[in-house]
Amino acid sequence: MSDDNTSPTSPVARAASDVKSILQARARELAHPLGQSQTTRDTVEVVQFRLAAELYGIEQVHVREVYPLRDLTPLPCTPAFVLGIVNVRGQILPVMNIKTFFDLPESGITDLHMVIIVRVNDFEVGILADIVTGVRSIPVDTIQPSLPTLTGIRAEYLKGVTADHVAILDVVRILADPKIVVNEEVEL
Repeated sequence: MSDDNTSPTSPVARAASDVKSILQARARELAHPLGQSQTTRDTVEVVQFRLAAELYGIEQVHVREVYPLRDLTPLPCTPAFVLGIVNVRGQILPVMNIKTFFDLPESGITDLHMVIIVRVNDFEVGILADIVTGVRSIPVDTIQPSLPTLTGIRAEYLKGVTADHVAILDVVRILADPKIVVNEEVEL
């Protein structure tokens, strides 16, 4: 006499087989090499730098290079945030002090300052940085909208803020602002 629960076609055997195949499928889905995440997150690479006591970032896609501040030539008839011009391998570029543009406290200019050369479309400009702290990858979904406590010009030009308080600048918006266009002539 055969036991109906032990034959391969019995309901108990089929249920056990189904459970085994479900568990094997789950194991295949969960298996991945160590050190790799299961899901790929969209990230943005930023050049991170310090202005006064605050950390800022500029998307690396807009950064051509980081250059030490050397041989700055002041320009007459320019707004206070235009420090002057520099010659970078034969190319003359204006240098913006966005500390002045953002009304941040000034600390003076030294040889330790760096110029982050950014490019948007055909427009290139240098942005003065107190210290460039490096390049980092930030998951896009962790960038929060700019803080409501930031008022005035800074909030207007931010893409967002990271959890560790790095303000990501919207360089496209900064360089498109009519306030940075200098259109004055010196009468002789």
